[in-house]
Parts: sequence; C-alpha cells; structure tokens
Amino acid sequence: MKKTDHIGVAVKSIEQALPFYTEMLALTLIKEETVESQGVKVAFLDAGNIKIELLEPTRSDSPIASFIEKKGEGIHHVAFGVNHIDERIEELKSKGLKFTSDASKPGAGGAQVAFLHPKQAHGVLYELCDHSYNGGDQHE
Repeated sequence: MKKTDHIGVAVKSIEQALPFYTEMLALTLIKEETVESQGVKVAFLDAGNIKIELLEPTRSDSPIASFIEKKGEGIHHVAFGVNHIDERIEELKSKGLKFTSDASKPGAGGAQVAFLHPKQAHGVLYELCDHSYNGGDQHE
C-alpha cells in the first residue's frame, strides 16, 4: 500500500452535508462527480494529508443506498492508494483474501478500484484505489 488515499463517508445528501465540511470544518471542496457504474454521486474534500469522499446514492439499488438503509450515514470505507491494482488483487487473493467483486472496476476520478470483503478485515471495508490506471486524476 502506498498511502491512505481517502476515507469514504456515506451521506443521504451531499448538498445538505457539504456545509458542515466546507463551512464548519473549513475543508476545501476539490470536485464533485457522478459514478454511474457505482450508482453514486461523490464530492472530494481536501483534509490536508488525506481526502474525505462524500458518497450520495443516485439510485435505490446502489451499495451506498443499502449501506445507509442498514447502518445510517457515516464512515463507509478506508481507501489505500496502490499501483498495479490487478497484480495487488491477485497477490491478496493468493493469501486467501476475498473481494466484493471478481475484478477491479472504474471508480471516481478515473481510478480503478476494488474492495476487500469486510468479513476478511474485521468488519472494515477497505478499498484499493489505483490512480495510475488509465491516467486517473489523483485529486491533488
């Protein structure tokens, strides 16, 4: 793992949550985008040595909608920056770890992402995030 890339926070509404982060905590909004493949709208905030990624569901069958329905708003995942994500996935699979899907998928900012199954990681959902994949934007 290169570094902790970001912490994902599930919210019902980015529009309603954003003032807390930008006005109260004085974090800078980096960008907003929609990731259709994940059914989510995201907003990245600069928190100094890490980014905060707000995640709002765009459809009722998205993983974030399901998360909010079961657990409410809050921390959804911790993302580690990696290089060569497909090789890293195979390495971790060879150690017996399972992922939530068979292969990496497109994520926000042009990154390629994969999630370790939380049952494998003591209840924490960890994301592998490769910004070098297809020249992804590193939000920096």
